Amino acid sequence: VFAIILIFFAIPFFSHNIPFINTRLGIIALGLIVGGTIGNLIDRVRLGHVTDFLDFGFWPTFNVADSAIVIGVISLIIMLFLSEKNLRQSADD
Repeated sequence: VFAIILIFFAIPFFSHNIPFINTRLGIIALGLIVGGTIGNLIDRVRLGHVTDFLDFGFWPTFNVADSAIVIGVISLIIMLFLSEKNLRQSADD
């Protein structure tokens, strides 16, 4: 719950400092993170634990909400690195 509240209050406050957050991909990535967090929170409140049901044998068991969170975070990290690279190239020109 704290993470969701933090995201909802921090993003508008810091969005002018983090330009890639205001892009379509940034909004989708944040949506994946918040949606996955809410999905896991619903399981935690309803069942007392998070149900992991995807098991491929060679990887730890996980669920769709976990996948959404990981994909969202990886997307934000990639956007951060690409944004930093573009800023450095602009400064060199």
